[in-house]
Amino acid sequence: MKYDFEQFQGQVRDLVDRREADQVREILDLMRIQDIAAICMQLRDEDLPWVFAQLAPGRRVDVFSYLEPSYQYRLATRLPQEEAREILQRLVPDDLTALLEDLPKDEVRRLLRLLPYRTIRRALTLLGYPPGSVGRLMSPLFVAVRPEWTVGEALDYIRAQSEQDVTVSMVFVTDEDERLQGMIPLKHFVFGAPQDHINSLQGVPLASIRTDVPQVEAIRMMKHYDLEVLPVVDNENTLVGIVTIDDALDAAEEETTEDFHKMGSVGIGLSLRDARPGVLYRKRVGWLLALVVINLIGGGVIAWFEETINALVVLVFFLPLVIASGGNAGAQAATLMVRALAIGDVQSRDWIKLWTKEFAVASALGVTMALAVSLLGYWRGGLGVALLIAIALVLIVVVGSLIGLLLPILLTRMRMDPASASVPLVTSIADVAGIIIYFTLAAVLLNLPVHSA
Repeated sequence: MKYDFEQFQGQVRDLVDRREADQVREILDLMRIQDIAAICMQLRDEDLPWVFAQLAPGRRVDVFSYLEPSYQYRLATRLPQEEAREILQRLVPDDLTALLEDLPKDEVRRLLRLLPYRTIRRALTLLGYPPGSVGRLMSPLFVAVRPEWTVGEALDYIRAQSEQDVTVSMVFVTDEDERLQGMIPLKHFVFGAPQDHINSLQGVPLASIRTDVPQVEAIRMMKHYDLEVLPVVDNENTLVGIVTIDDALDAAEEETTEDFHKMGSVGIGLSLRDARPGVLYRKRVGWLLALVVINLIGGGVIAWFEETINALVVLVFFLPLVIASGGNAGAQAATLMVRALAIGDVQSRDWIKLWTKEFAVASALGVTMALAVSLLGYWRGGLGVALLIAIALVLIVVVGSLIGLLLPILLTRMRMDPASASVPLVTSIADVAGIIIYFTLAAVLLNLPVHSA
């Protein structure tokens, strides 16, 4: 039988509406836990706990872990207290931390009351690391062995940890002070002789990361070194946790989403599906008002050149073109630069080399656009206007591109997120610069008045 998620999805929706519990249970038993979580996040709040109750008890924690934090909280607060306590207690620490860090303090306290002291202490330890750091992302559940142990002793120890839901694809070697010394794939233990010592096994090149480093650096390292597990150490090189590939992928998705939101000047911090109209309004109105101020400056510049416009009205015909060209070039450059900085393709110290390259590319783009539009300028206003449009386009495209290139680098140097160099911000600044360049050139090249007292 072919596995058809869309068919299952439609069937579950229909059966939920009719409260056909037996049939819902039969379908859920056939489905993958990730797909069940996807369906749960499409349900109404009142249907979510009912569907969850139809799951086999052994699958509930797994499905719960794949829900987004907002749905986890909705479900946990609607389940019977004992069941909610059991699920939260069985969540792996990094998943519990991801749930708690997105909640207001009052709601965090409400959930913590359901948990035993050991689980609370572990969750608060992870929440004590800075937001966005590797410490928030890591799991403290891992397997570490001593170098003087034999392979047989290590395998016995690994089997004893099986009930703690630890990650065992990679086994770490630590000394008596828990300092990290090496990392060995589990298969080397399986294929090794029981009497061999751990320090005789071939490990993989050691790579580790500190708890206070941004999560994006962990993602970069795991991609660069092709790692499924990355050990996390403190300032004393003590092994305190691991970052797994699935957590790294989730963090990469969140980072990319956050960058897209910032590039659009919309930092909503949650999915569009979950965001309420009031939240969307508050997150967008501030930036829009700030951009209004910048655009008003542009309007003031145009007013300053009123005499120039009155002397040659044809300038207005080309105004939208020259303004948009600078903004569009700046938006392209900013998008490329923010992404390159985010993935570590370039560093802020490379700005001189990048500036030179962007200057050459922007000049070529400006010349190409100038050639395409100058004929229209000649037809509308003669040789003088054609020359003005050509020179203005080259300068405006170059200036707009350099603004889009340098603003993310400047923010990085100031230890700010380069994605804050949003497309609307870059475009607005480039627009104002374009207006100044265009009308100043018009006044100089065509000998037009600028501003009358």
